[in-house]
Amino acid sequence: MTSDRLLLWVVFNIFVLGVLAVDLGVFHRKAHAVTVREATTWCFVWVALGLLFNIGVYIWLGSEKALEFFTGYLIEYSLSVDNIFVFIIIFSYFAVPSAHQYRVLFWGILGALVMRGAFIATGALLLEKFHWVIYVFGAFLVFTGSKMLIKEETTLRPEDNPVIKLLARLMPVSSQYEGQRFFVKQNRRWAATPLFVVLLVVESTDLIFAVDSVPAIFAVSLDPFVVYTSNVFAILGLRSLYFLLAGVMNLFVYLRYGLGVVLGFVGFKMLLVDIYKIPIGLSLAVVAGTLILSIVASLLLKPNMPGSVGIRFSFSTLLAGSNTFWLWFAIICAVIVAVVFVQPGFPSIGSK
Repeated sequence: MTSDRLLLWVVFNIFVLGVLAVDLGVFHRKAHAVTVREATTWCFVWVALGLLFNIGVYIWLGSEKALEFFTGYLIEYSLSVDNIFVFIIIFSYFAVPSAHQYRVLFWGILGALVMRGAFIATGALLLEKFHWVIYVFGAFLVFTGSKMLIKEETTLRPEDNPVIKLLARLMPVSSQYEGQRFFVKQNRRWAATPLFVVLLVVESTDLIFAVDSVPAIFAVSLDPFVVYTSNVFAILGLRSLYFLLAGVMNLFVYLRYGLGVVLGFVGFKMLLVDIYKIPIGLSLAVVAGTLILSIVASLLLKPNMPGSVGIRFSFSTLLAGSNTFWLWFAIICAVIVAVVFVQPGFPSIGSK
């Protein structure tokens, strides 16, 4: 690693720690329920910071790295929507007071940054030493994307989480929330509060999400700095995105399938890396186009809304012939094919 790159790593991590310190110590020092207006403002702030950093990447590292960062940021930010679904279930299951949800997400995301950093460092080392690992990552992403397309959503059962079972063996858990505190002293012995239990569940579920998202970013860029920074900016904006979308997540039922298509695409990109390197511009077009179409399809079809016919896709309805899904899927395929074949330099069928 050159001295310039090392300086970039140091400055970036100091910046992130500084932003988090100001966030928790100044703007969210007192526990309160986050309003939609506040969440919207913070969403704009985090996205603006990410885009400003993207401009910095363009200036210091060039246009190719800037495109890689933006594509990785878009993929990671979109995949974080799945985290929001899970957070809603977790907070609802444990009846977490609205005023304390932000604190759980803050420390949960701080832990997620550490875990993502470890995942990215390990992935980069494996890809550098063993080129064939890229095929393992690619196959895994194709499998994960296919599973998201054909498998119905599973019910989360926090009580079965092994982390909670381990905690119960190590120390007692109090029966009620104690404000923002994660630990309290009971009978001269420290006990975990339900809020700490929720934090552990959030951390353990993010570990699972990292297994999907980190390989997906490596399909876009093999530069650890680009991969790490795009992950960090997406994760930093996750809290405000949760409070903004928590009440309307039921509207975006087709987004899950759009994410499945995206994961499948980046998986195939990895598998084809030694045959044909898909241009980063094409990757960005496919990812952005698929996500936009899935969101538009969800809003236009308005499934599960009062007064309308509920539309819930599953593998059985696919076999039965769900016209709305096939129409949506056909549009996405048409866009992908059109974008692919208009790319300059793409080898046409039959060319030598």
